[in-house]
Amino acid sequence: MARPPTAALAAAAGLALALTACASGASNSASSTPTSTTTSTTTSAPASNTPGPVVTESNPPGDIPDNQLYVTYKGASGVYAVNVPEGWARTDAGSTTTFVDKLNSIKITQRNAKSAATVASATAALAALKQTSPNLEVKGVAPFTRAGGSGVVVTYKVDSTPDPVTNKVIRNSVEQYHFWKNGKEVVLILTGAQNADNVDPWAKVTNSYRWLK
Repeated sequence: MARPPTAALAAAAGLALALTACASGASNSASSTPTSTTTSTTTSAPASNTPGPVVTESNPPGDIPDNQLYVTYKGASGVYAVNVPEGWARTDAGSTTTFVDKLNSIKITQRNAKSAATVASATAALAALKQTSPNLEVKGVAPFTRAGGSGVVVTYKVDSTPDPVTNKVIRNSVEQYHFWKNGKEVVLILTGAQNADNVDPWAKVTNSYRWLK
């Protein structure tokens, strides 16, 4: 949250004091005959020791809360399991399952693959994807290792589809993990707004992935 510049506040406060002093001087010069002086004593109330209200933490749009709970999801095939945020809306379409909440989504697709993805094959797939997504910006393609396996991770930024109501487009950051074992590939795609801080939640999800068969 942006804070007002200190210099501007100090200048405004100084200007207010100057105007008060001028008004006071004008009032004193207007009264030429002094009247009886009365001295008054004001007793200040003791400062309250009661703490102020606690400010509730506000997460920027797209941020997954730090206190988010997770549940284990097992693929319908029984091949894999992974922890996903509790309460997210789930949809199933063939071998793909998607969990969505606000600007974030987790998409899991299982398919047959003769061999594991490589940096070269993932890079080629990105080049093909860019033909249909001209605003796609590749951030990296690299090997990864998690407790449940290793593979290739692709990171990139891409525009969302326009909102059907507002026509607004969100710039998304995407992490795409390719897990492979015994002829089965599971692709885990984590998507969120580009300015969201979802490093820890995404790490919890990918570190929880495991093969069941």
